[in-house]
Amino acid sequence: MQPDDSTKPVVVREPDASKGARPVLRGGSSREARSLPSPVEPIQVLQAARATTAAPPGLPEVLLAGATGALGGEVLRRLVGGQRQGTVHVVAREPVRNGLRGVQTLLASSDDPAAWPHRHAQIGVILFDPPRLYHDRERALHTPCPDNWIAVAEWMRRCGVETLAIAMPHVQAQLPRSLQEGLASLDEHAAVALDFRRVILVRSAQKPRTPEPASWPSRVALQVLAALQYMVPPSEQPVRARRVAEFLDAALQYAPDGIHVASPGLVWQAAQGDVQTTVRQWLNAGG
Repeated sequence: MQPDDSTKPVVVREPDASKGARPVLRGGSSREARSLPSPVEPIQVLQAARATTAAPPGLPEVLLAGATGALGGEVLRRLVGGQRQGTVHVVAREPVRNGLRGVQTLLASSDDPAAWPHRHAQIGVILFDPPRLYHDRERALHTPCPDNWIAVAEWMRRCGVETLAIAMPHVQAQLPRSLQEGLASLDEHAAVALDFRRVILVRSAQKPRTPEPASWPSRVALQVLAALQYMVPPSEQPVRARRVAEFLDAALQYAPDGIHVASPGLVWQAAQGDVQTTVRQWLNAGG
């Protein structure tokens, strides 16, 4: 028995350079043939992936001041990629076009945090890495000053923030050991007095920034003194920004209520192995 071509039309797609593939009917026309949908272009997939969408409801929202430098980029990536927080509001001096899901720009053109707009959130993160040289986007973002960041913390508290996390840099080998695991400045004491439910201070060492001397004898002396950096204990050496961001993210995940100060030695120790395990052990020990 021969197949009835009049009842089963065949749809053949022929390429067209100007309009894409189009259906061509061959066989009988007793039934209406349904054309297949046009193929999805790769650019459409990329645009859909980069489209900004609202974060799932119920997750705590974040205010991020200082999403600049290597550390700022890593912390932002973890906050967004971990999917444990809601929308991340990045404080910016100038309008910035968003290109990440779950990230929104909070325009604050004034240098005085008291004049910044109110945005309700549950978590506040303050970072101090300066903008990188060839990253124009980072120049539009706000970077707090390590000498006067308490105004940013006060603004976050007025926005309803209950958890404050700070990656506090210090020059390596210049912070007394007695202050590494406690509050080391009046600003830190003032931040604790703002009555946050959780305060997380992560101390990370950084190399001292010395200007290049102009005279030849000064350059020679600086090179000779540079040998002293090898006398700094390994636990007080700078840690990669990726590992500091991982430590900060883990502390946000596991820290109970209270004040938690991570010393540079602890951050360095965590960077040598499993950060998650080290952070949990530190917090379980009353860190």
